[in-house]
Amino acid sequence: MGQALLAASGAAPLTKPTVVGVGIGEDYGKAAGKAIALAGGMKVFVQKGTKVALLANVQSRHPGTHTKPEVLRTVIGLCKKVGAARIDCLSWQPVKQWEDTGLKAVCDAEGVGLRLFEKDEALFQPVPIPKGVALKEARILAAYFEYDRLINMPITKDHAGNKFTGALKNLMGLNSPENNRTFHKPNWKTDPDDIAHLDQSIVDLNQVVKPALNVVDATEFIVSNGPFGPGQIFTPQKVIVGTDRVAIDAYCASLWGLKPADIVQIKKASEQGLGLMDLDKVTLKEDYYY
Repeated sequence: MGQALLAASGAAPLTKPTVVGVGIGEDYGKAAGKAIALAGGMKVFVQKGTKVALLANVQSRHPGTHTKPEVLRTVIGLCKKVGAARIDCLSWQPVKQWEDTGLKAVCDAEGVGLRLFEKDEALFQPVPIPKGVALKEARILAAYFEYDRLINMPITKDHAGNKFTGALKNLMGLNSPENNRTFHKPNWKTDPDDIAHLDQSIVDLNQVVKPALNVVDATEFIVSNGPFGPGQIFTPQKVIVGTDRVAIDAYCASLWGLKPADIVQIKKASEQGLGLMDLDKVTLKEDYYY
């Protein structure tokens, strides 16, 4: 089943309308549920008997730097409702990160797996990227291939180098830390060429990992001192859902005044056929929960 999780290295042009659902409101769990409903409902993305891997962001415990527990709880509940056979969170981050962010408590309360792995290269599977520009081979967590579907669950926020992190960048959480180091050249925070290398490496990784769904936390997030914080908090109270990582990241970037075309990873991902950057071509469905 794991091959369903891999995308073709040269993505085919999009043929179906790109739909992005946006749930809005101060109850972040309900906002997530609304966004998923607007995107078509969980049953479109996860079917009965499906084994589901969840990739939440637990990078830092500071406010506005990690996926909210309420959002994770809603996604788990909806996966259960449609009859998923197995639901696990995967990570190579230490258990303390999961405890400090409140996400371990959600896994424990919901009775789903929290599979944490050592940063051991033997636990990662090489995956070639034939058309990769900066990255020719990814090293993906081998356990990932035990699942039928991946739900990518980042928080959008500031980043020290390329200014933005979201759905595209979150997939680095499946790639080995050692391989991720090659994304970062010495001056990745300041040199435009080094920043472009980081962004291109992210795009290359996204050529070979294919989430079934992206549920992006844009409820409250840092817009400075990212990605770890603490930083200035912006509170749109939104959860953004869809299959198109490029369209979602373009939307999230625009929430705090960034131009998607100025974010190299978004621009390059669009040029390489991974999604739509032009939001005028996206079917955007926004609503408050009721």
